[in-house]
Amino acid sequence: MESVKETLGLRRDYTQKETNLIERAFAFAQKAHEGQKRFSGEPYFNHVLETAKILANLNMDATTIAAGLLHDVVEETAIDEKSIENEFGQEAMFLIRGVTKLGKYQYKGLTRHTESLRKFLLAMSQDIRVLIIRLADRLHNMRTLEHVREDKRRRIALETLEIYAALAERLGIGQVKGELEDLAFPYVYPEEYAETLRIHREKSKDAKERLEKMYRSLHKAFLEGGIRPVNVDYRVKHLYSTYKKLVKYDMDPEKIHDITALRIIVGSVEECYRALGIIHGKWNPLPGRIKDYIATPKQNGYQSLHTTIFTGDGGIVEAQIRTAEMHRDAEFGIAAHLGYKEGLQREKGHTLHKKLAWIEQLAESQKNLEESGEFLEHLKMNLFADRVFVFTPHGDVIDLPEGSYPIDFAYAIHSDIGDHFAGAKINNKLSSLDTKLKTGDIVEIVTKKKGVPSSKWLDHAKTPFARKHIKAATQKK
Repeated sequence: MESVKETLGLRRDYTQKETNLIERAFAFAQKAHEGQKRFSGEPYFNHVLETAKILANLNMDATTIAAGLLHDVVEETAIDEKSIENEFGQEAMFLIRGVTKLGKYQYKGLTRHTESLRKFLLAMSQDIRVLIIRLADRLHNMRTLEHVREDKRRRIALETLEIYAALAERLGIGQVKGELEDLAFPYVYPEEYAETLRIHREKSKDAKERLEKMYRSLHKAFLEGGIRPVNVDYRVKHLYSTYKKLVKYDMDPEKIHDITALRIIVGSVEECYRALGIIHGKWNPLPGRIKDYIATPKQNGYQSLHTTIFTGDGGIVEAQIRTAEMHRDAEFGIAAHLGYKEGLQREKGHTLHKKLAWIEQLAESQKNLEESGEFLEHLKMNLFADRVFVFTPHGDVIDLPEGSYPIDFAYAIHSDIGDHFAGAKINNKLSSLDTKLKTGDIVEIVTKKKGVPSSKWLDHAKTPFARKHIKAATQKK
């Protein structure tokens, strides 16, 4: 008989105490859900088991995996919270309670979902593991969506695309985000799904053959250049990501070059750049298609070098170069760091805390946004909008919504700097208040000690945080 460790596919070493916790939760949930069935006719316990397997694959801590096993006990059985808390402790019960609350809100589109989203953010800000469990729960539900009533499928799939996949992306959990999107895609956009699948199959077949040929040539070149790659393979772009790219290029498949991509894992950051040089020494890169996400990571922490090259036989291929740690973070995002007992405290310089700061800021700012429309605008902007990454003169990166202005940058640094804003230098040049910031800009804010916010600033303030402070200051006059 398989052990619980083998059944769940636990990927890391747990102490005996932690292993016992998971085993007790397994047995408790199995007994609690005994005799219950899902829509598919399978035992209900299968769902919480699969949720726990997803959490184990994300390398989560023992308490989170136990909470994943127990997350439906309160809602689906007669067992009360006190009994679970007595058996498994306050921490596990806190996570279960958070997941249970999030599960009660029926999705009715973004606009009608505002109050649920408020509570969602609040639970997330208190402990991000609540969201990780909810994402695992949703992922398994999406894998079995065909067993749900037809009239409910599109609602659940739309919620998955608009909320859960977007949150997984923002947390950098590419593995979960990609699967959630692909599972939801055919239910939300069935015609577009069929067309994208056709294009995807046609493009990926030719590209795979080309990539295998390039791999052999590259491996030899790397060894000659003194680089021994940890791994070289290729990845196939997710269907929904392909669809979004096609929409961007008016559904023209000839403009999409990254349906498949070479993925090169090397031992260090220095080797990443050397590998890029070797690739460009063999094949010509497409102008403007070299992206350095190592020096300037994406907002979710993603790091990699991307280049698109002419293969010499009429083909065009993308190559992605990163270290093993970068690859782990690309697949598992925040979850890659939450597997440690020390959680946030383990990260040097509180890097993980900084990555999660946007959740805390959202949860805090929503308290002051009474109008649901204002709150929703704030949420969409911070969660779903495209971002720009702007630098301070000291090299710190400020993450802002696309279309932000210097005044937004000033308030993002500190409300006091925003309140005393007098001007801005962008790339060492004095710039006007209505200048939209671009990724890579270096911005220096000029302040005036006796300066005060003006209502005119509202014409050139995009972020709700800046607008809130400007309105509050001008109303005091």
